[in-house]
Amino acid sequence: MKRKSPKAILAENIRRLRKATGLSQEQLADRAGLHRTYISSIERRERNVSLENIFLLADALGVEAADLVSPGG
Repeated sequence: MKRKSPKAILAENIRRLRKATGLSQEQLADRAGLHRTYISSIERRERNVSLENIFLLADALGVEAADLVSPGG
């Protein structure tokens, strides 16, 4: 069985948690102090996200950073 890439795991978890909280990409970006197009590119698996930004996104989503990088959400 093939393992999901780290980009795929992060993208899926961010999208799932963002939608579960009812946030748009723009709203999440505003909460995290990032740009909307950056959030979009993360969700499309185009970015290698820095550890600092993982923590910013986790705070904006109200979860632990580990929740964003854990397979299976």
